[in-house]
Formats: sequence, C-alpha cells, structure tokens
Amino acid sequence: MDPIWTTTVLLVPCVVVLTAGFFYLYGVIVGLLSKTSVHNKVVVLSDALSGLGKECASVFHKGGARLILCGKNWEKLEELADDLANAADPSVTFPPKLVLLDFGDMGSMPEAIEEILECYGCLDILILNSSMKVKAPAQRLSLEMDKLLMDNNYFGPVTLAKGLYVSVSGVLPSMISRRTGHLLLVNSIQGKLAVPFRTAYAASKHAVQAFFDCLRAEVEEYGISVSTINHTFISSCVSDNRDAASSKSIWSLLYTKKPCGVSPDEAVAEIVKTLNNKKKEVLIAPSLPKVAIYARSFFPNVFFAVMAAGVKDAAVSEQM
Repeated sequence: MDPIWTTTVLLVPCVVVLTAGFFYLYGVIVGLLSKTSVHNKVVVLSDALSGLGKECASVFHKGGARLILCGKNWEKLEELADDLANAADPSVTFPPKLVLLDFGDMGSMPEAIEEILECYGCLDILILNSSMKVKAPAQRLSLEMDKLLMDNNYFGPVTLAKGLYVSVSGVLPSMISRRTGHLLLVNSIQGKLAVPFRTAYAASKHAVQAFFDCLRAEVEEYGISVSTINHTFISSCVSDNRDAASSKSIWSLLYTKKPCGVSPDEAVAEIVKTLNNKKKEVLIAPSLPKVAIYARSFFPNVFFAVMAAGVKDAAVSEQM
C-alpha cells in the first residue's frame, strides 16, 4: 500500500476525533463559565424572544440563574418558559419570571419596570439585547419612524436602566444601593461605525453606546460593571442570510463575517465570557470592519470616499 495513502487513512480519523474533542471541551467550558457567572443571580433579558435571547435564556437557565424573561408577546414568553422547564432539571433550576416589555410603547415602561423589580426585589445582571432595524435612504424615513427607532434602541434601554424618570425605583438605583451589579449592552457595530442607508438606526446605536460608555465611569465607584458588546449582526432568520448573500455594494463587506453572520451561540459564549471577566468593551467582527473603525478615526477622508463609492455602486446595481 502507498505510504501516503496509509498516512492519510490514519490521520483522517485522528483529525475527526480531535475536532470532536475540541468542540466537546468548548461546550463543557462554556457551560461551567455560565454556571459560575449566573448561578443564583437575578438576570433580566430585555428581549428573550429573539434568537439571541432564547439562546441566552437556555444557557443561563441551565446555569442556575433566576431569570426574568421580557418580551412583547405573552404567549411566546409562556412557550419559552415551558421549553426551558422541559429541557432542564427542575431541582437545580428556577422557574423563569415573565414580564411584558415593549420599548416601542414608552407609556407602558413604568408598569413594566415596577413588575421587573417586584419579581425578586433586586437585580444582579441586566442584559439589554433588544433592537429595531430599518434600512432606507434618509429622505424616505418619516420622523415618526426616527422616533420609534430611538424609543426602541435608545430611550427604552436607558429608561429600563435608569428607572422611572424622577422616581428612585429602577434597575440602576437598586444596584447602587446594593453596590453590585452588571449592565451588559448588546449593541451593533454601527454604534461605532455609520454606513449609508441606516441614518436613524446608526444614530440610535451611537446614542445608546455613548450613554453606557459615560455611565461606566459614573458607576464604577459603586462596584457596578458596564459592558458593551458590538457585533456585525446576529443571524436569526433566513431573510438575514439572503440579504447578506445578495448584497453587492462595497460597504456591505463591513457586515459579513460569514454568510450567516454571528450565530446566537457564538454571541452567548462571548456574553458569558464578558460576565465572567467583566471586560468593558467587546467587538465581535471580522478583520475588515475592525479596519474600517480605525480608518474612520485615523483616515476619515479615505473612509468617506469608500462609503460614497459604495452608494454609487448600489445605485448602479439597482439600475441594471
């Protein structure tokens, strides 16, 4: 038998076994980290019904967290709670609390915040993963849509963090009084980098990024951690994948790490690591978007030229 063929036959099973072993160890490590970071802690998910929210809920529930699951649809929240209960040992987990929360309806926020605080009387971790996306030229977006985006992506998360306007009741006052807590914002890379046709979306993401960057320094003396995780996009539906695959403009490359973006389980693994090491800022992106962020700071004219070229390229593609 050919020695090369023999070597190949022997190596392939070894590679397969080593790869399988690596993924197994990775899963075990993530599981252990999730248990140490959230065990017995009160964790709020602002959008438990998204792909990322469901993955977080599953990992944290198995890790022994006292979950407060928030979302816009009560029936879907109940379904999620049932799925979590059926997938875990009830003797070592806590039944999730459910709260209706809609950042698009700011009038309902006082009642929702009060209900969240009444679940356990305190909070340890607040994960702000809600988001609303719109893609359109600026002149086609109404001011009503701009306001709705700001409510969902800025005013909603900020109100939940700060509390009820002039009232002392809120997540942040509760954490300050206990001198402990962790606020984690899951934000888009557009909180750092703006691209064409996302004027209102990028503005809302920049605003919420700036708020939590400022807040981090303000609450450090109280033992409260503030972390931000910026990603390209979370793959949660087939349409996202189709949009990414069909986009041909130059600046569309800023979004794609791979055709399906950042998967929910990858994002959750990063969230678990951040909760453990209390890292202040995390960027989940391939090399090109990271280069673009630095280019925007150090070579702005080059960056603006590339953005303009991308718009022209998109216009030509639409005409063809």
